[in-house]
Amino acid sequence: DPQQRQLATASKRKLRRFIVIDEVVDKLYGSKVREYFEENNVQHKILALPTTEETKSMDLVLNILHEVQNFSLDRRTEPIVAIGGGVCLDIVGLAASLYRRRTPYIRVPTTLLSYVDASVGAKNGVNFLQCKNKLGGYTPPVASFLDRSFIQSIPRRHISNGLGEILKMALMKHKGLFDLLKNHGKYLLDTKFQSYNGFADHRDAALQTTRIAIETMLEELAPNLWEDDLDRLVDFGHLISPELEMRVLPSLMHGEAVNIDMAFMTYVAHARGLLAAEEKEQILQCMRGLELPVWHSGCSWALIQTALRERLKHSGGQPRMPLPTGLGVAEIFNDTSEETLERAYELWVRD
Repeated sequence: DPQQRQLATASKRKLRRFIVIDEVVDKLYGSKVREYFEENNVQHKILALPTTEETKSMDLVLNILHEVQNFSLDRRTEPIVAIGGGVCLDIVGLAASLYRRRTPYIRVPTTLLSYVDASVGAKNGVNFLQCKNKLGGYTPPVASFLDRSFIQSIPRRHISNGLGEILKMALMKHKGLFDLLKNHGKYLLDTKFQSYNGFADHRDAALQTTRIAIETMLEELAPNLWEDDLDRLVDFGHLISPELEMRVLPSLMHGEAVNIDMAFMTYVAHARGLLAAEEKEQILQCMRGLELPVWHSGCSWALIQTALRERLKHSGGQPRMPLPTGLGVAEIFNDTSEETLERAYELWVRD
């Protein structure tokens, strides 16, 4: 906003920023971040923290808030900046929402998963009583700054992890995105989502893939930002995965657990007659091409039953089960029988 920019630059008061950065990101990019604020004459405090699924707790939120209080932040004009993966963005979002009832914050995602998922929408939260994101709220950031160059420094497995959430949107909403992942998945992994000239066969697949993934996510989230409507296609892959992910920590990353959930639900869709055998195989082949797990020994029939019971508690007494009805199209179902689920599970385990 030019008017805001003019006000900021005309002010006699020095610009100040409080930055929370994941400690791994700090080792890689901390010097550049500090250089940026120094060159722009911004007084700043950088707090580097271990932001992992195991440390995603209210204790870490309170740690951040102690430092924010010491910094004497102005909650109207000095947004907190979060630089890191999805866990970092979630924790900082919750801290900002609590400080003085609401302090603006900015998301800077540094992993593929956070780039296409945590950067979009209003949700934030922390784990509680061994339950994923049990405490949290809905406070959107004032901005999300997206820079794919961060992704070039993350391990290949982390990129595959992010591809799980992109595939979710492809299966639910966009056949073209599914085709991009099927045809260019290995290239995206090999090039770490960087854009290169001279690869005519791939036509900047990284830009197309991330753009479509974010746009389809926004299409789903924007009309239902506060989740007043519990029928959400973006919940695909998130019915069983929260229970599985927390049960087997740290062996599965978020996108991997989501993909295992999606693989099982693909079998459920096939068992219901919603997906042809060929479509089911195309989906599983695409998952393998993206180097995502399609099964895990920890995902037992008992765990699935527990997870679906939990789902009922938090979704108005209905399972609200998103299932693919083809490639890139989906519907939400409330009438999948226990017998169908068990038959799908047996086929999944057998395969």
